[in-house]
Parts: sequence; C-alpha cells; structure tokens
Amino acid sequence: MRCKSILIGTSVLAVAISSPVAAQDAADEAATEASGADISAEPDASNAILVTGSRIRRADIEGVGPTTVVGVEEMENTGIVNVETLLQRLPANAGFAGNQTSAYWTGNGYGTAQVNLRGLGIKRTLVLLNGRRLVAGGTGANSSPDLNMIPVNMLARTEVLKDGASAVYGADAMAGVVNMITRTDFEGIRVGGRYGITEQGDGADASIDLLAGWRSDSAGIMVAANYQNTDPVSMFSRAPCSLAETTPGSLSCVNSSSTIGGRAVLPNGQQINFNQVLGGDGDFYEPYDPAKHNYNSALTLNAVSPIERWSIGVFGDVELGDAAEAFGEFLYTKRKSNQIATPGTLRNLAIPASFPSNPTGEDLVVIRRRLAEAGPRQFFQDSETWQATGGLRGDLANAWHWEAAVSWGKNTAIDGSTNVANLERVGNAIDPATCGSNGIPCADFLGFGDLTPEVLDYILFTSRDRGGNELVSATLDLTGDLFTLPAGAVSFATGIAYREEKGWRDPDPLTVAGIANTNQQDPISGKSKAKEAYLELSVPVFSGAAFAEALTVNGALRVSDYDLFGTDWNYKLGADWEVFDGLRFRTTYGTGFRIPNVPELFGGVSEGNLTTTDPCSNYSTSGNATLIANCQATGVPAGYVQLGNTILTTVGGNPDLQPESSTTWTIGAVVQPRNQIPGLSLTVDWFEIDIEDAIRAIPGSTKLAVCYASPNLSSEFCDDFKRSTLTGEVTELSAQPINTGLEKMSGLDVGMLYNRSIGSFDVSLNLNVTWLNEYTVYPFEGGAPIQFDGFIGGGNGGYPEWRGYGTLTIENGPIGATWSTQWIGSATDFNASPGDIGYSTPDVFYHNLQVRFDVNDRTSFRLGVDNLFDRDAPYIQSFTDANTDTMTYDLMGRRFYVGFQTGF
Repeated sequence: MRCKSILIGTSVLAVAISSPVAAQDAADEAATEASGADISAEPDASNAILVTGSRIRRADIEGVGPTTVVGVEEMENTGIVNVETLLQRLPANAGFAGNQTSAYWTGNGYGTAQVNLRGLGIKRTLVLLNGRRLVAGGTGANSSPDLNMIPVNMLARTEVLKDGASAVYGADAMAGVVNMITRTDFEGIRVGGRYGITEQGDGADASIDLLAGWRSDSAGIMVAANYQNTDPVSMFSRAPCSLAETTPGSLSCVNSSSTIGGRAVLPNGQQINFNQVLGGDGDFYEPYDPAKHNYNSALTLNAVSPIERWSIGVFGDVELGDAAEAFGEFLYTKRKSNQIATPGTLRNLAIPASFPSNPTGEDLVVIRRRLAEAGPRQFFQDSETWQATGGLRGDLANAWHWEAAVSWGKNTAIDGSTNVANLERVGNAIDPATCGSNGIPCADFLGFGDLTPEVLDYILFTSRDRGGNELVSATLDLTGDLFTLPAGAVSFATGIAYREEKGWRDPDPLTVAGIANTNQQDPISGKSKAKEAYLELSVPVFSGAAFAEALTVNGALRVSDYDLFGTDWNYKLGADWEVFDGLRFRTTYGTGFRIPNVPELFGGVSEGNLTTTDPCSNYSTSGNATLIANCQATGVPAGYVQLGNTILTTVGGNPDLQPESSTTWTIGAVVQPRNQIPGLSLTVDWFEIDIEDAIRAIPGSTKLAVCYASPNLSSEFCDDFKRSTLTGEVTELSAQPINTGLEKMSGLDVGMLYNRSIGSFDVSLNLNVTWLNEYTVYPFEGGAPIQFDGFIGGGNGGYPEWRGYGTLTIENGPIGATWSTQWIGSATDFNASPGDIGYSTPDVFYHNLQVRFDVNDRTSFRLGVDNLFDRDAPYIQSFTDANTDTMTYDLMGRRFYVGFQTGF
C-alpha cells in the first residue's frame, strides 16, 4: 500500500482526472453552461436542473450519488475529439469494451465504441443523451449505442453516474449511467479542426467540426457537424510477431499453425508441410516444424483500423405561449470502416493418394492450409444511424414541470468480407469426379503458389451481410414540490414510459448455409417491449440543526412490464446528510433488473477463431499434478505444444437465458474545507454490487483454465470443448452466454479537485482513483469462484486493482497548458503461472501534454502530444492481439497533434 501511495503522490503534479460532481465549483460551472442557470450557494426552485441519477429537478447536485462530470473546457484542454476517448480514460471504465480503432472487436461491432463501467459489461451501462435512450449501433442486433455517433463539439458536459439506477431509468442501468448533455445557449458560428499523426508517421487522424447557433427571446436552434478520418497502423510495426515463452526465461515468435504451404497428417500420424517458397518445387514436402512453417499473422493485421465518419446534430426549441414550449432533436451519423485480416484458412481437406497433385503416394488430410495466394481478407462496414426526438414541455400553474416526448432511432448497416472461400466449390475442386470439367478447375492445395488465378476466381467470393437496430420510446414526466415541511419542500417526480427495441441481422446466404469458409452465422431477429411507471420522492428531514445543516431522504420505485418476461419491481433509497458547511455524507441502496438483449437472446450461433490459451500446452513439464492428470485423461499426448494461438470458438445467443437482477450499495463523503483550503474538494465513495443469475459469456481461455484446474475434470466447463483424437488440439469450444450463479464486486472511488490562483496563474488540479477490492464470478451453483480483481487478459479485458486519471491545467492570460495522465495498475494474467514471462504486468502511466494559445476571444490554437514518453504496452501471456490486452493498453505509441478553433 505504501508503494502505491508514493506512486500516487509523486504523480500528482502530472496526473489529473475528470472532476467529481461533488466538486461544487467545476460541477456548477458545467451545469450553468448547459442550462443557462445561475446556480447559487442556496438552492431554490428558480435555478433547479436535472442531474443524472434523479428525475427531480434540484439546485443542490452533490447529494444524488457518486458522479463524475466532465465539462466542455476539460475536453478541449485534453485534446479529446470523441466521446470514446473521454469515457475510456476514466478509472471507472474497465474490462472488455470496444473502441473504434481496435483490431480485436467482435459481436458485429467493428468500428463502434462503447463504455464498460466497472468492467461489468457494456450491456450493463446505460447510455443517454439529454436523459433519453439512444438506439444501439453496429452492423445489426447490437447491445449498446455507438458513443461516437455524438459530435463532441455539441456537448456541454458528460455526467457519469457510478451507481445502479434501474429504479430511475429502467433496465440496463446496473453498473451506472452515462448521460451526455448538449449545449442550449450557444450563439454564433464556430469552426475547428485537428490533425494528428504518430511518431512513426502512420495512424494519421484528421477531424473538422462546425457549431452554429441562433437564439431569440422565444426560440433557438443549434447545428453541430463533425467529420473524422483515421488512417491505419500496421500490427507488424508495433508487434512484429506473436510471442510465447517456448523455452523458460525467453520469448520467441509463435505464429499460426495454419501454414501457407499446407500442414497435413499422414495415416501413421506424422505431420508434414508442403512447399512454402513461391515458385519453388510444387512437389516438395518435409516434416512439419512450427518454428519454420508457421504463419506470422502480424503481417496482415492492423493495430489500428481505418475509419471515416460524418456526424450531424440539430437541436431546436420554440415557445408556445408563456407556459409551454416545443423542442426537437435530430442526429445522423454515417460511418465507413474496414479491417484487414489474415488470408482465410481451409481445414480438414481429404486428399486421396491418387489425386494428381498429391506427391506423397498416400491418403492424407490437410489439417490447415492458408490461402495466401489471394492475399489478406478485407472486412468492411457501411453504417448509417438516425435518432430523432420531439416533444412538448412546460410549467403548470402550481410550478410543476411536465414533459412529453417521443423518440425514434434506427441503425442500418452493410458489412462483409473479401476473399472468402466457398467450401462447396473447394470440395468440387479436389474431387476427381467433378474437377476438370463443366468449368470446375482442379485445385492444388499442396504447396504455396500452386493455386492458379482460375482456381481462386472459382472458390472465392465477397460476402455481404445486412442488419440493423431500431428504438421507439415515449415518455411522460411530471415533477415539482408537493408540500413544504419545516426543513423544506417535499419534491417528487413521476411518469410513464413505453419502449420497443428491435434488432436484426441477415448474414450472407452462404454464411448461413455453412458453405462460406468464415464464421458460420444464423440470422438474428428479435424485439422486446416494455411498459413502465415510476415514482421518486425527496423528503427534507432536517435543516439548520446542530450537526445537520441539511438531511434529505430520497426514494424511487419503478414497475416494469416486459412482453417476454413479465413484471418486475425495482426500488432505490438514499440519504444525503450535510453535517455542516464543508462536510457531507451520502448513501444509496437499490435494486436493478436487466432482461437479455436481442443478440443475447435471439443471436443464433456463429463460429470464429479467437485468441485462446490451451493450459495443456507443455503440460508434461508443468509440475502441476492436477493439470498433468487432467490433460492425460482427455487424450492430450505427452510433449503437446499448442499449435498457434487461436481456437475455433462458438459464440452467439442463447434462447434459454433468463433476466438478471442486482443490488447496489454506496456510501461516501464529500469534504470541502472552504475556509481552511479554499478551492479544495475531496470525495470518497465505497460501492458494492451483487448480480444474481448474471448473463455472461465466459471466454474460452477461462473455461479451459477452470476445467483443467478442477479435480478429475469436475467443472461444468469441461463439457464445453472437444479435442482432436489425432493431434490432441482443441477443435471445438463454446463461449455462448449463460446465466451464471453470481457476480460480486466492491471497491472505492476517490476524487480530488483543487482550484486556485497563484500570482497571475490559474491552476486546476483534478484527480480520481478507483480501487477494485473484489470482483468474483461464481459460474454456477456450487462451482469454484473465478477471481477477476487484479487480473487481465484471456479475452476478459483488464481488471487491475488500481486505476487513475487526471488533469493539471495552468493558465496565464492567453496561454494555457494541460498535462493529463492515465494510470493503469499492475495486474496478473488470468491464465499464466507464477514465474512465467507475462505472469504479471507493471503499473503503466500514459502522459499527455497540450499547450493552448488564444489569439483573441474567438480564435485559439492547440499543440499536443499523447503518450509523451512513448510507453509500450506490456506483454501479456494470454493476449488478445499484439502480445497485449488491446482493450486496456495503447498500441499507437507517441503521437502529435495540432488543432485550431475560431468563431464568428
């Protein structure tokens, strides 16, 4: 503990974090900018606003719950150009979450970006825009909105509630809520641009944005537009090959056992490999040697994938008399993205001894043959997303505020891949009875370069899939004061809501039929409907009393009726105790509920080769008696070494899933010693989250590790895979979602904000740190627990015990500088053994610097460096890609950017 405290202390001048909502100055400033209100120290009805975590309009925003607020100024000072970067730097974000540039992102979400609060899963984080839900984004039947559909220049602030809120917002808000609040008071025209590039001259990123607003006494409109184009970064330039500890104490390249010449097995079990030299002897073959013959996938993968995106948002309102107004919101995003992948692999091709191109004179089976003659595959996505909201709002004669709104959102996409083999045609091309006639060429898969253009044209095609998501919702809300007690007014909020969500995905017909040599997929189509009603109360108990400057009790109750799963009730209780000016305690306790979403429930089944660690690799020398006995019992031969680093894995939906439920408890304190240390705010919040019947897809690496660690293969996970009787390698592995027994999480959030002037300099220091005390998954009743806290890799993402992020900003007149640092604590590989290279990772700090110069009140320039010290991603044994955890660490290295902003 002392070591980590020293690390924090020595990093304070370089570290800063998104300011906690408890920091009154920063939060009030952000709220004022968004609402146009003048928030004073004394709350009253005239300056009340909605704060994430409550439907009751209030001026005192500190006591609602543990919340982080990031204002527009902080976003600009750190060079952030998309919501993805803003949220994924926060220490409350953990685990497995997609990002727009990741080379490793599945689930039909290529090119999208999500946030994973607490690491509990993107589906358990509710994402809102101005308090309303957004349509899911991706290429069909997705579970979460694409964060980057929001032009960041239109945001006034982003509020992150790190507390369960199902009683307030309904399903999905188990881990927390991200609420993006748009500007309402911008007038004029502002344009800006930014260009960045890595130190190695790749990964160029360019963006242009426009913000225009007009407002009169009775109406207003705002238009925000953004264009972004990101160039790729080659995987080979960052991680030249996949590494593994093949000999104790040293790492060596361990590449894919899918070879370009073709790896085959003879009737006696011997493995051979055919010619791998272009233009070489087509009849040459030799004993298979992994070090000599395996394929380096890094040559045909990207560490960062290209993306091009156009976004526009239009927001308007107009008064309808003195007590009502109409409002409207519209968003549109078009995205084009693509990723390169290794050339496709054919498996288990039976070649008889009599086939003309078989030089062995024996029947053989080609276990794996990579189609390198065709070059890499190109995955592509073309997606469009619309979101529209319209409504009326106003005030009744008794000052109660009402709002009625209808929202509609739709996402559609076309995606696919080039150079996909038609397995039916592959079979025809190696069948002596069919090839050589009727336009069917005979294919020679025994040796690199032996596949002619005629054969490639015959067996390869471009797949095209179509899919989408749709959201329809209607809400009616009412809030105000019921009556007044001696301590203040009793406030309420109530309302009803209707929501319908659809998701669909229609894969290429050859993919559905299993003829395409790609991840087999079934069509997905499903929808769910929910009708809800809620009531929320805020009751002041004491005011102005000794040791109770203010004590307020809050409660919320929500009933939800789902067409697929019936009725569910959720509640939330809270208390906010201001002991005296500068000291406050707060606590919440609530329940949550989440039904399986469309891809989880209706997702069908698909297959893919996912990076997976086989615990039986080199098991003979492990010294682990349980592991040795279990590997032998499943037929793994002595001396077995995993061939490559991927395993064919079944993923998709599970129609037998049931809803999951949760309880969340938080308790915290806010300290603001205004007289002793003006400008200082400190927050500390403890959280505990329990999820029952948790819906979770356990990664294949984790299932294998748990199975082989169980006595006599007693784990239920031992039923989820099969091994080859010829080679001992895993040939089938299931990672479909299931209702696990229980998930338990607890931890501590600490925040600090300090603002002051030192001479002519204005200084702002923000720091947030999260300590993960426990995250344990009980996979089934009576099953051994799986510990996640302090671990990383294996397809799970990262769960280090410590995370932090923050900013230090110093301004002097027209010049300002911001230093930000992200801290990712040390962690242990999920599947490595003590003493292995990559068993644990060190503390990693990413430092960023930006300097700003204001030419005048309207024009400014910015120059910045991200990953200033060029910190490499640490090696992880059970990596996802690039020898590390791509969902946790930076692959791009040091990069520079320049930006400008001007207004009219």
